[in-house]
Amino acid sequence: MSIGNSPESPEDDRNFPADDRDSIGRALQQARVAAGLTVEEVSASTRVRVPIVHAIEEGDFSRCGGDVYARGHIRTLARAVGLDPAPLVEQYDAEHGGRPSPTPAAPLFEAERIRPEPRRPNWTAAMVAAIVAVVGFVGFTMFNGTDGQAGPGAVAEGPAPATKSAAAPAKPKPARPNPKPAPSDSAIAAVPQDKVTVKLTATDDKSWISAKAHDGKLLFDGLLNAGESKTFQDDERIDLILGNAGPIELYVNGKKIEDSFESGQVERLSYTKGDPQAG
Repeated sequence: MSIGNSPESPEDDRNFPADDRDSIGRALQQARVAAGLTVEEVSASTRVRVPIVHAIEEGDFSRCGGDVYARGHIRTLARAVGLDPAPLVEQYDAEHGGRPSPTPAAPLFEAERIRPEPRRPNWTAAMVAAIVAVVGFVGFTMFNGTDGQAGPGAVAEGPAPATKSAAAPAKPKPARPNPKPAPSDSAIAAVPQDKVTVKLTATDDKSWISAKAHDGKLLFDGLLNAGESKTFQDDERIDLILGNAGPIELYVNGKKIEDSFESGQVERLSYTKGDPQAG
C-alpha cells in the first residue's frame, strides 16, 4: 500500500473557490450554474444572443463587436446571474489596455465669428435726391400756373364746367395670411397621430440597436454608425434594445427623450402612441 496524494479529478476542482481575477468568463459561468440557469435562459432574459454568451464564458470577446459592447455585455450578464458588474468591468479594462480617454471637443469654427458689418444708409445721397425732387415739383407747378392764367380783357364764354363727383373709395385689399413658422430642428415633421414613431440618431459613436413591432416582427437588427439615423413606425408599439445607449439621441412621436444614457449601457425600451413613456 503506497502512501501519497491521489491525483485530483475534474470534479474535485468544484470544491475549491475560483479565482475571479483569472477569468471573467469562468466567473460568469460559475455564477450562472450556481443560479440554476441555462445559457438559453440567460440569453432570453438579457437579449444577448446564445453564441455570444458561450464565447464570453470561454473568454472570447471578439464576437462582441468592440470594447464598448463587451463592457455592456459583461454588465448585462453579471446582473442576470447575480454578480456585481463593476469588478468584472475593471478586470476587463485591466486586461485590454484600460478604458479609452474621451475624445476632446472640436474647437469652434472661428470663421463663424467674422461677419461683415451692415452697410450704413447714404444720407447725403438721399438728401440730394429729396432736394432735386422738391425743386422739380415747384418749377413744374409755377410753369403750369403761368400758362393757365387768362389776359386782362378776356371774357369767359359759357358756364364753367361742372366738377366731377368725388371718386368712390377704393376697396381694401384682403390681408395676407401670416406665413406659418418653420418647424424646429428638434421636431419630426408630419408625425401621424394614429401610429407610434421612433427616430434614433447615433451622435458621436456607433451603437448596436434592435427594433421590433408589436407583433414581434423584426424591423432592424444591426449597427448604427455615428451620424446615421433610423426611423421606425408601428400601429401599436415599438420595442427597442440599445447596445450602446450613451451616444443615442431618441425622438418618440415627435418629442425628444431627455433620458441620460451612459456609454456601454444596454437599454431595453418600449413606446406606444401619444406622449412618449418608456415601458
